[in-house]
Amino acid sequence: MRNVVVTGGSRGIGLAVVRRLAEAGYRPIAVARSQSDALSACMREAGAGTIGFHAADLGDIAALPAMVSALTGAFGPLYGLVNNAGLGTSGVLASMHDAKIEQLIRLNLLSPITLTRHAVRAMMVSGGSRIVNMASITATRGQSGLSVYGATKAGLVGFTHALARELGPLGITVNAVAPSFIETDMTQTLSADELHKIARRNALQRLVEADDVAQAVVYLLNEAARNVTGTVMTVDAGALA
Repeated sequence: MRNVVVTGGSRGIGLAVVRRLAEAGYRPIAVARSQSDALSACMREAGAGTIGFHAADLGDIAALPAMVSALTGAFGPLYGLVNNAGLGTSGVLASMHDAKIEQLIRLNLLSPITLTRHAVRAMMVSGGSRIVNMASITATRGQSGLSVYGATKAGLVGFTHALARELGPLGITVNAVAPSFIETDMTQTLSADELHKIARRNALQRLVEADDVAQAVVYLLNEAARNVTGTVMTVDAGALA
């Protein structure tokens, strides 16, 4: 069974990815601070041993090497890594506290880069592995109040392109998925009216759902995408059309 680590896998997009991967025959390993009720239910439905869980604070950069060792020790070789965990904190740059800026950069950019570095070392032995980074359309389209968040996602896109070049000779693909606004915990500060206005601006005049993003991730992990690397797959209901 192919093991795929999914950070932030206890809720939202991450949970949708975990569910879809289990259905596709992979063994997703959800990494999060704690096991949510929704993830627990998903694990029970999938059956014993189908979905793994590892509790970790992904903002603790120094602990990431040991986390990768623990994952490979408990579950075996890693086939895939989905860097999904992140903060969606908004705020006008001029009034944003330094600590909040550092927190965003640490979890949204430094953590996935560091985690990938150690995961890649475990993947190099077998080759043919997959890495998928969760970006955002804010990486290419500015959004007021999301300057720092957008900067972290743009950094993740640049990381994806360069790493695809580095790991290509090893048969490891590196891609990103860039969703638009989705009604998850990260967008809970938006009212129903605001979400409706966002949907109306999309070409399809609807919001993207977490499962739409999850299915894009599953495709990039699949053998059908073996020649897809260094790309950013946009899932935005036509927001950028």
